[in-house]
Amino acid sequence: MNPLIILKSISILCVILAVFMAAPAGIALYLHEALPFRAFAVTIAVTVTLSLTVNLLLRRYRAEALSTRDGFLLVTLSWLAASMIGAMPFYISGSIPLFTDAFFESISGFSTTGASILTDIESLPRSMLFWRSLTHWLGGMGIVVLTVAILPLMGIGGLQLIQAEAPGPTVDRITPRITSTAKLLWFIYIGFTVAETLLLMLGGMDLFDALTHTFGTLATGGFSTKNSGVGHFNSAYLEGVITLFMLLAGINFTLHYRMLTGRLKPLLRDTELKAYLLIFIVATVSLAYSLHGFSYKSVGDSFRYAMFQVASIMTTTGFASADYEQWPFMAQIIIFMLMFVGGCSGSTGGGIKVMRLVVMFKQALNEMKLLLHPRGIFTLKMSGRMVRKNIVYAVSGFFFLYAMALLVVTFVVSSAGHDITTSFTAALATVGNIGPAFGKLGPMKNYSFLEDYIKWVLSFAMLVGRLELYTVLVLFTPRFWRK
Repeated sequence: MNPLIILKSISILCVILAVFMAAPAGIALYLHEALPFRAFAVTIAVTVTLSLTVNLLLRRYRAEALSTRDGFLLVTLSWLAASMIGAMPFYISGSIPLFTDAFFESISGFSTTGASILTDIESLPRSMLFWRSLTHWLGGMGIVVLTVAILPLMGIGGLQLIQAEAPGPTVDRITPRITSTAKLLWFIYIGFTVAETLLLMLGGMDLFDALTHTFGTLATGGFSTKNSGVGHFNSAYLEGVITLFMLLAGINFTLHYRMLTGRLKPLLRDTELKAYLLIFIVATVSLAYSLHGFSYKSVGDSFRYAMFQVASIMTTTGFASADYEQWPFMAQIIIFMLMFVGGCSGSTGGGIKVMRLVVMFKQALNEMKLLLHPRGIFTLKMSGRMVRKNIVYAVSGFFFLYAMALLVVTFVVSSAGHDITTSFTAALATVGNIGPAFGKLGPMKNYSFLEDYIKWVLSFAMLVGRLELYTVLVLFTPRFWRK
């Protein structure tokens, strides 16, 4: 364990956050929002002062590499530090008067969950709304991935950070150098950001709304600047653009790189991508069928709302163009089932991930084959490559931990007297980083009424879900702290 280099690394992360916070501070200054500007200025000043002090005290300290344990601890503490700093402008400005609520909103942003305690989103100053959405964008690709390009300057390796933070059961490098990989991922992410922003502006959104909704889309977060979400704009074109980019954000970013470089064969043979698209198509057709004639009269409207909501829930974005709790029960069941899917590994999506579902499905088929042919040897393949047994074991362990996390969080929420629908879907929406749930936490409702201790538990659930369970939960094992 190397606590000093961990502390120094977190201080660098905090400086990076302060630099990004200058953008909403500039907006506050331009719009003459005095309290928000002061809140951002104070937060930036305190963060930079403390971070530079730490770096000054540790200026002579260098390390060759981070151990795996260092990586796990650094990633977890980085997310907590970012969420704490992100909460300060909300709290200092009075936009969110209670610190518990401010922290909940901040960690919901950085974890790209999209669960909110705000009852009137549009009443917030525009600079605060921008910062709220920017936390999504930063958390989407991973703040730690951003720092990977800086850590080598300090003599710290970045692979352990990528392994600890990257969503999904495997880490697929694009280039031999992990720093180059991090930079390429961010270039793709920024390119998608520019493209979606321009397309949304072509559909009638102003620059502010286009940027904030792009942040929420590509991070698969779901924060909107409107009380009624994307449904506020009532535009099939805008919903179509957002649907497209939600789907793109839910795909492994290494596949995006290969596609942009003209290598299409990996896309055509990628098992996870095929399963991802198949789930989307089947769920969309099924949902449109259940909506037609009940919620919407035309086939076009049925498919319009079905495609958007399937993409939103499946990728764990959490945007809403309609109140799905007013839809037929069959439609609600489809939405509920999609909450167990998630995006692809290596995407900004949360949830279980399609890769894990495919691995467990194929393993179940192999077990049935083994019952029929006890002496047979059956291998598990993904995209034409054999899957190692340790991956299957890791996926099995993940499913157990995921189920236990859901049960524990459900129990805690229900301890305050909330019904089973609200309690279980609150757990599912936070551990899976989805945002909206069912019952008292439907798509047109919020988390403001929950008790403070439940908000802290759900905040922890969002962190655990964002960092793929193992990264955080391993810190609570005695073996982790032994030399």
